[in-house]
Amino acid sequence: MEAAKTGSDVLFILLGGIMVLAMHSGFAFLELGTVRKKNQVNALVKILVDFSVSTIAYFFIGFSVAYGVNFFSGAEVLMQQNGFELTRFFFLLTFAAAIPAIISGGVAERAKFNPQLIATFVIVGLIYPFFEGIAWNQAYGIQAWLKASFGQEFHDFAGSVVVHAMGGWIALPAVILLGARSGRYAKSGAIAAHPPSSIPFLALGAWILTVGWFGFNVMSAQTLDKISGLVALNSLMAMVGGTLVALMLGKNDPGFVHNGPLAGLVAVCAGSDIMHPIGALAVGGVAGALFVVMFTLTQNRWKIDDVLGVWPLHGLCGAWGGVAAGIFGQPALGGVGGVSFVAQVIMTAMAIGVALIGSTVVYGSLKASLGLRLDREEEFNGADLSIHKITATPEREPNW
Repeated sequence: MEAAKTGSDVLFILLGGIMVLAMHSGFAFLELGTVRKKNQVNALVKILVDFSVSTIAYFFIGFSVAYGVNFFSGAEVLMQQNGFELTRFFFLLTFAAAIPAIISGGVAERAKFNPQLIATFVIVGLIYPFFEGIAWNQAYGIQAWLKASFGQEFHDFAGSVVVHAMGGWIALPAVILLGARSGRYAKSGAIAAHPPSSIPFLALGAWILTVGWFGFNVMSAQTLDKISGLVALNSLMAMVGGTLVALMLGKNDPGFVHNGPLAGLVAVCAGSDIMHPIGALAVGGVAGALFVVMFTLTQNRWKIDDVLGVWPLHGLCGAWGGVAAGIFGQPALGGVGGVSFVAQVIMTAMAIGVALIGSTVVYGSLKASLGLRLDREEEFNGADLSIHKITATPEREPNW
């Protein structure tokens, strides 16, 4: 029976890891559809190579930083319990690798390739697992202090704060240090729209992410005996809430409509196992509104050129999700309970602080030493030709 249980747990978490791995293709196509045609190849290459660099960083450094586990034993030792710890690593790696995939969308169309890979290695190897260990592995006694002080630990079932808020807030200094794309904001105050190159590809990316998210959330139980249908239904309701509110506030704009479900799903991760489905619907709806309003503000008023809106989508909606778990998880609002609003706020604020400081140090150092962005001619020609020496549609080139 024990062998059957460990075997089923390995299969369960392995399937979850595969679903979240598939989400990385969603990140790729969401970015591909949003950027201009001259940067489509770069979008695809970045996500795949970032994932590969993340794997090396997390395998050799990050997983040990977060959980104190390394893989330097013989294969016979690693195979114990059907290799559960190995598949758990794979599952959690797909979460860790989401951080550079999130950042990629913010710095798209004008970032150098190699400095971003260096940033990926440092962030996934050190910065992300530092906070991951605090939130999910009792590191440094902070969770114990929260429980002693406020009655409950910080609760983040599937990563609204640990993954999404961290990714979005790490991306913000990178976007600001990089600066806006050439021609985006004129001195006269005019704003060049730079519309998406392919709504169908953007929609495909959003759909892949949405479907994969049910592995992201439900399989965060990590063992089969802890699976909960409540997580699945709450994910569905938040997705729908985010979509409908983004549709209304975004005035039928397909970019907003397809990011709406993602906003809702980002926000529901933290409390998806403790909220009532109606509460999840409300959380998703607020997230949809937050994305539309804040994306518009950052782009048009504050002139922060965050290409895919990753700070509003992941940073702000992720932070809202952390706080929302402390509100809608309460029994008074139909939740399961066992969560402290104050603990949620404190740890969400801590995640933002770690992300901002870590990102500023990493990207500030890279800007001072190697430079972060393509030169004006390279940016004008597009990252595809400048970095990869080929465009997405080479048969259309006049010299082909």
